[in-house]
Amino acid sequence: MTKYNVWFFSSLLVAIIVALPIVTVFFSFFNETSEYYRLLSDTFLFDYIFNSIIILFFVILITFFVGVSTAYFISFYEFPFSNFFSWALILAFAVPGYIYAFSIIAFFENYGTAFSILTFFLGEGNHNTIIPKPDGIFGAILAISFSLFPYVYVLTRASFHYQSYNYLEVGKNLGLTSKETFFKIILPYARPAIIAGLALVSMECLSDFGTVSFFSVNTLTTGIYNSWLSFDDLNTANQISFILLLFILILFSIEIYSRRGARYHQPGRGFKPITKIKISGKKSIIPVAICSIIFFISFLFPLSQMIYWSIKFPKYFQDLNIIEINLNTLILVILASVFIVMFSLLINYGSRISKSKILNYLTNFSISGYAIPGVILAVAFITFFSNFTEFLFENFNLKINKGIFIGSILGLILAYFIRFFSLSFNGIKSSYEKINNSIDESAYLLGYSKIKTFLKIHVPYLKTNITLIMLLISLEVIKELPITLILRPFNFETFATQVYIYASQDLLEAAALPSLFLIFWSSLLVLASSKYILSKKN
Repeated sequence: MTKYNVWFFSSLLVAIIVALPIVTVFFSFFNETSEYYRLLSDTFLFDYIFNSIIILFFVILITFFVGVSTAYFISFYEFPFSNFFSWALILAFAVPGYIYAFSIIAFFENYGTAFSILTFFLGEGNHNTIIPKPDGIFGAILAISFSLFPYVYVLTRASFHYQSYNYLEVGKNLGLTSKETFFKIILPYARPAIIAGLALVSMECLSDFGTVSFFSVNTLTTGIYNSWLSFDDLNTANQISFILLLFILILFSIEIYSRRGARYHQPGRGFKPITKIKISGKKSIIPVAICSIIFFISFLFPLSQMIYWSIKFPKYFQDLNIIEINLNTLILVILASVFIVMFSLLINYGSRISKSKILNYLTNFSISGYAIPGVILAVAFITFFSNFTEFLFENFNLKINKGIFIGSILGLILAYFIRFFSLSFNGIKSSYEKINNSIDESAYLLGYSKIKTFLKIHVPYLKTNITLIMLLISLEVIKELPITLILRPFNFETFATQVYIYASQDLLEAAALPSLFLIFWSSLLVLASSKYILSKKN
């Protein structure tokens, strides 16, 4: 076997491993229909689908207006605190939807935080009658929207940044007003980035489990979770997963289509960077107010709620093993980020030197793992390894303990690998496309082997990109709930699972401290990532 084949088959093996659980979901749909699925299809299945679509529609609407408006102000205007807001708005990434959910519940509930504030300023009274109750679908829409809008903000801001000033000059020469320029030139130019951002928001919205479960909204994800854990019906869980997967794959296709014309090179010589319009005084009130309100609602509101509870109820400190949970989370973050990036490099380099269409097709299919909700992936993971171990026993009399993969650290890392492989693979691939093949050929002429070329030339060039990807994967792993909740070892808790356990038991005050730690670590990762995300070179 040549070195060429080693790289090819190593990459092929990894791509197959990533793709197998995805295929499991499709084939599981054709399994025998259970009584529970037939009952569900006659009763609540339509409600699951309807609720999922309603939430998706309004989340897209809100994230579009919030993400595009903030990106527009930050990109085209210089106003008081504009530099601060440029990175502060990304901090919404640090607050998962499920933490935002019970922050809303706790703030607006009867005798909750809003009641305490009104009592402090207005005195005793029946304030609960005037306090709104944003619960149910409305609450879920708010929580999901303000935790996901940075997807639209970041991508749209990047697109606005590379809009040449020449285009705006053309608009002025045509006699277009600022409003007409925005709708006829600026917005259409940014359409692919906006659609890509909204597609990512949509996939995350349909994937959400924690937020909708806290608001007691029945969606396809809660239906999957309940079918398996509450009714012990893995077939029904897989069949509902198939329905949700159809929605996800449509959105995933839209996202890929919107990126098909993406370019990775820098703008040409004719490019004139946009000169921001300096505004102050009364003219700056609107952008400052909008950015301030969004920053407060998306980040400061849930953060202050967690701080308030942590100070007010210090008794929960002793009930929580902070050191152990920190170590558990750190172990998963390090193992997952290193493992995923290492194999993403392997597959990218294998594809580069093999130039195999089969490998490219399989890799493109396998990266759809990021589009699959965590709850579906966890169920597919369990289904695959349960069937796999049974197959080995029935055909080869090999007894393999399912606990090696299910309910173990190894199983968690493999599931994270499948879930976040796309994030790592695409990030490295985009940088690899900037390395000209002539560099490799020159290295070979100098006597470098393929491995030495990879280690001495490619890895140093990709170092910055690898750092960013590891930060983003770490952020995703810290916030990930369904996969960790379902596949974790017994009594192995992370901040995400501890928050869910407390909140699901209606111990919202107890959930504040682990939530605060989760937001703290996530914020550090977001701030570290923003150095690369907001760089004018990227």
